[in-house]
Amino acid sequence: MHKYIVDGGYPLKGRIRANGNKNAALPCIAAALLSDEAVVLKNIPEIEDVLVMFDVLRSLGCTVERLGIQHFRIHALDIKTSEIPVEIGTKVRASILFAGPLLARTGKVVLPPPGGDVIGRRRLDTHFLALTALGGQLEINGVFSLTANKLVGREIFLDEASVTGTENAVMAAVLAEGLTVLENVASEPHVQDLCNMLISMGAKITGVGSNILRIEGVKKLHGTEFRIGSDFMEVGSLIGLAAVTRGDIEIEDADPHNLRMIKIGFGKLGIHWETEGTTIRISPGQSMKITPDLGGAIPKIDDAPWPAFPADLTSIMTVVATQCEGTVLIHEKMFESRMFWVDKLIAMGAQIILCDPHRAVVSGPNRLRGSTLVSPDVRAGMALVLAALCAEGSSTIHNVYQIERGYENISQRLLPLGARIQRISV
Repeated sequence: MHKYIVDGGYPLKGRIRANGNKNAALPCIAAALLSDEAVVLKNIPEIEDVLVMFDVLRSLGCTVERLGIQHFRIHALDIKTSEIPVEIGTKVRASILFAGPLLARTGKVVLPPPGGDVIGRRRLDTHFLALTALGGQLEINGVFSLTANKLVGREIFLDEASVTGTENAVMAAVLAEGLTVLENVASEPHVQDLCNMLISMGAKITGVGSNILRIEGVKKLHGTEFRIGSDFMEVGSLIGLAAVTRGDIEIEDADPHNLRMIKIGFGKLGIHWETEGTTIRISPGQSMKITPDLGGAIPKIDDAPWPAFPADLTSIMTVVATQCEGTVLIHEKMFESRMFWVDKLIAMGAQIILCDPHRAVVSGPNRLRGSTLVSPDVRAGMALVLAALCAEGSSTIHNVYQIERGYENISQRLLPLGARIQRISV
């Protein structure tokens, strides 16, 4: 167990490279099960969730070899079991991503209820509705058991645009017999990464980036070498960090194409950046003034499925808004418990009215004070790091395991920027 000791109130300056997208790495790791040939993945963030996924692969009989920094080789030549160990599978929510590839490759999968963040109810129905529509038979008895003699493609309209539900359906459909048409699918960059990796393995997928995917099943996939795209959630977090500390930060490998809606959101708070190639720079001297809607109405930042503003950045935007002049409504629609963490910001001096589990009104600017904090989940935990770094005085953040599940070696990576942060064993 570790904690962070943070001394706030110092501008951060320098260059930092964005890591690979965690939410792309996890399904791509699971997809390596679809071939008996080696799969080489680059730009994989070496975070706790990824390491747990590798442990699952090893428990199934696969080999996982580290070739270099963020560079791994996975070989699923001989899958010895289709059962995910309870003690490993319950550590991360991403363990659900093994359902589709194991069912497609072996005709069977047994997995425990997945773990992950406690930010509200997170349905699994979409996964099993899609997999049973392709021919899987589901039994629930403390664990989820799926079997299939054969998967057959068909038209499937997902009951919600679930990211991991889409990914499981795609991974099963690539080896199903015939044509599968998936409608109302998620189209986030990490879903696109998975599809593009599968295409590089020989899958026949069209419609990537849209909400309709057409998948012509093939009998076999081959190995591949694939580079994961940049993590736009981490980029958004670093933009927020530059803003709240009044810093001057350049972010390399930022993939600006995926920041268009995020740019609109930050623009509402008076925060902008310059772009040169794949690098963005958040300069000092930002106005940090919230722009009212027409007629002087209070603006809002609300989330929705891609390409709208991402839910995982609403926590970051809440902290940023406390440092901006004006009032804004943060509306997190997707998870009913995600906004409860703002009591920690209020205790630090933030002026926030929590309207209900989904909405918070933030008025600023507020001078935050250092405090003793506990990270509740990955994104709110990183938001607390932002709050601590812009606050007066010292803060202690406990349960940083949650933060490090999504942000690789974040405390060490912030030190060259001038952050006064220590990671201490407890």
